[in-house]
Amino acid sequence: MFFLKFSRIPVLKIACRVANMILKIKNYRYENMKTIAQFTSVATVAILLLFSSCSNKQQGSNPMMGGQVAEYLVQEVTPQNITLYQAFPATLEGEQTVEIRPRVAGYIEKIFVDEGDYVQKGQVLFQLNANDIRAQVRSAEAQIKVAESQVATAKIELEKTEPLVEKNIVSAFQLESVKAHLQSAQAQLAQAQANFANAKANLEYTMISSPTNGFIGTFPYRVGSLVSSSVAQPLTTVSNTSSMRAYFSVNEKAFLQLTKNLEGATTGEKLANLPEVDLILPDQSVYPQKGKIEIASGIVDPQTGAINMRASFPNAEGNLRSGGSGNIRLPNYLNDVLLVPQPASYEIQGKHFVYVTNSENKIVNTEIQVIAGDLKDVFVVTSGLKAGDKIVVEGITTLRDGMQIKPKLAGQAVAKSNEPSNN
Repeated sequence: MFFLKFSRIPVLKIACRVANMILKIKNYRYENMKTIAQFTSVATVAILLLFSSCSNKQQGSNPMMGGQVAEYLVQEVTPQNITLYQAFPATLEGEQTVEIRPRVAGYIEKIFVDEGDYVQKGQVLFQLNANDIRAQVRSAEAQIKVAESQVATAKIELEKTEPLVEKNIVSAFQLESVKAHLQSAQAQLAQAQANFANAKANLEYTMISSPTNGFIGTFPYRVGSLVSSSVAQPLTTVSNTSSMRAYFSVNEKAFLQLTKNLEGATTGEKLANLPEVDLILPDQSVYPQKGKIEIASGIVDPQTGAINMRASFPNAEGNLRSGGSGNIRLPNYLNDVLLVPQPASYEIQGKHFVYVTNSENKIVNTEIQVIAGDLKDVFVVTSGLKAGDKIVVEGITTLRDGMQIKPKLAGQAVAKSNEPSNN
């Protein structure tokens, strides 16, 4: 009866009464041990009731512990065809970039163009001081005249000797000696003529012209500088930029992904079937002309694991300059790939995971492999999932491996590319 009576009293009232009774016990000075035992029993019951009440409240707040299964949004992964864009840093060079170097030594006397000018093939760029070379031309010309006179003298000597040999006045040996002297004079004449031609060529080399159309580079040397063919830096460069070449590198994995779905028996044939590519300029705008992949190195750099490639872009308006930079954006066409929303995954130490529901509506923590790209809000899954799997797409921070849920099917993930606008 005693316990039934207290069981009808609310828990908080019991706790208060127990506290008061414990205070009164101290005044009894342990005179009635039976009373102490009764109040101890009451206190124990009150504490148990209090814990039971708190436990019931906690169970009511947790649907898993209260027998209720929480509802979570899930999504079925299905194969899709997408285009994945990847960007690679590139360096721009003109179709033809020529170093302008002097072929003869001399002081720069005149500069006819300025840095950055556009020049035509054959246009004069520099003039070197030619005084010394002109003197060499005159000297070579004089040597020709001397050699010519020596040849003439040798011919006269031969004409005089031949009749004397016929009359046995002089020996045949003397005749052969005269002929040899004539041949020597003729050789000296040829040498003098070659020296003259070389001196005239050197005189022409003092006028330095552009070998191609293009833009002038910088001038490391100015008027009055002594230059020669062995100087460390060229006088300038001329870049033919009517067609620009973009040089870039891709890692071996990206190269294989890029070419594996292309038609062709060889790498060259596959590259020929690559679609046109875009050039992203430093201001993030897209160059209006499309480019074409031309070559790919047949060797993987053992230091970097990269393959060097080249794309060509038309540049009739001259908007691109040699030495510039940008990013080559390559399209990678993927067929029958699985997509998962990025918020449906989480990352631990560089690895990606999702929660997959099984036939019992229990979730399984599953690692997935993904492709890096420019898709918005979704990952391209290469392994870890199969078509038809259902993954939890919201509230994943509240989930635990093996937890049972009530799945609610959501729509399919859609790939949205970060493809820049041409506007």
